[in-house]
Amino acid sequence: MTSPTPRKPSAKPAAKAAGPGRPKDLGKRAAILEAAKTLFTEQGYTGVSMDSIAALAGVSKLTVYSHFGDKEALFLQAVQSKCIEMMPDELFVTDAEGPVRDQLIGIAQAFFDMITSDAAVSVQRVMMSPDTDERLRELFWQAGPQRTCAVVSAFLQARTARGELEIDDAQVAAQQLLTLVKGELHTHMMCGMPPLPVGYDAQASAHAHVTASVDFFLRAYAPRPTGTG
Repeated sequence: MTSPTPRKPSAKPAAKAAGPGRPKDLGKRAAILEAAKTLFTEQGYTGVSMDSIAALAGVSKLTVYSHFGDKEALFLQAVQSKCIEMMPDELFVTDAEGPVRDQLIGIAQAFFDMITSDAAVSVQRVMMSPDTDERLRELFWQAGPQRTCAVVSAFLQARTARGELEIDDAQVAAQQLLTLVKGELHTHMMCGMPPLPVGYDAQASAHAHVTASVDFFLRAYAPRPTGTG
């Protein structure tokens, strides 16, 4: 009986291509977040489905659920992502060189740009609608306004510890600063008022408003010179 022909050694397995590893997962997560931010801004919360988010992101609905769990969690992450994108951590470095006034103006300008952006105005209008669920409003508050106030409060507290500000309650001071920066224009936009007059320099006016708000704030909280008796 003829003995069987010996098998040739199997070829060395090819190296795996970048499959479902971490980089690819992070890319999918980013795509889902971008799709969610776009759709929630354009269509509101109730008008958006997980199917539509998956389609715009170019992933399966199962992938969306595997990354974010449910629609509420995805909305929360989308709001947080937008806030961090427009007010990044670099703004709040407490050992930065230069006057605290300059850094406060940078923080205040970023906040003003964020709250007056089309996306922010659209989402805030959704939150003001009587049809919006109370739970959703709470999620938005935690992800947006509450998070922003917390990071500004931490910054003010750190600057106070360095002797650059005199603040007893950093959270109250943060709320005051953010309220000053909102000003009349934010209310104007939220009410859907007509566009500003032709020739109006919105950018210059916004910067002047932000600077004036910070200077007003500093008049209340800048360290006072010690009296000579």
